[in-house]
Amino acid sequence: MSSLALYRDDNPAAPLLRTGDGDEMAAILGEIGVRFERWDSPVIPPRDAPADEVLEIYRPYLDQLMGETGAGSADVVGMHGAGEGWDAARRKFLSEHVHAEDEIRFFVHGHGDFVLHVDGRVFNVRCTAGDLISVPAGVPHWFDGGADPDFVALRVFTNPDGWVARYTGDDIALRFAAPDDKDDKRV
Repeated sequence: MSSLALYRDDNPAAPLLRTGDGDEMAAILGEIGVRFERWDSPVIPPRDAPADEVLEIYRPYLDQLMGETGAGSADVVGMHGAGEGWDAARRKFLSEHVHAEDEIRFFVHGHGDFVLHVDGRVFNVRCTAGDLISVPAGVPHWFDGGADPDFVALRVFTNPDGWVARYTGDDIALRFAAPDDKDDKRV
């Protein structure tokens, strides 16, 4: 289930708010410029569908989204279980960073957490299948697919180089790690 937990950035133990209501999540996130919405697709591809099939199923949504945002490309990323390379990739994603373009993701299957650090607050957004999130350029954030990841997501890019991060050097992600993740060493 999708959810939002809001914290002060100096107190990861005490959430100020928790909600699973999609409309409330969209309204709260909209206040900081984050787009959050649900897409209802008449067809959901199998978890192991080839990327071109997934892209074709969501083409009407992607065409509209890419037209609105000026994005030029989309791809599919997925992870099922902590396979080879996941630990290194996870450390990279878990370090607070910013992008020069909006980070746009749509979850086809599974879940992942986008954690945003804005104006002294931390917004932990649990995205699940059917969720679209667009984190504005320049907003410090990190992503956690979990120790045992399970997700398939569409990524939409304006930059032809794809995912390019600039790390902030802030260790805030360590302070907000899930209890079973506190021992992770992040870049």
